[in-house]
Amino acid sequence: MQAAGLYNLREVDSSGKKRSMIIDRNWCQTGQDPKPGTVVSAGAVITLYADKC
Repeated sequence: MQAAGLYNLREVDSSGKKRSMIIDRNWCQTGQDPKPGTVVSAGAVITLYADKC
């Protein structure tokens, strides 16, 4: 996403436990909003949902 010029990325714990993603290597993306393939402006907020792998 950053290679495409998108830097306004928000990370959310999809388990609902509100954990912080300090080391993101042990997290797996479970979803995103907006959906993949959606055309957005460079300033759009992209929410990435993830859970521990």
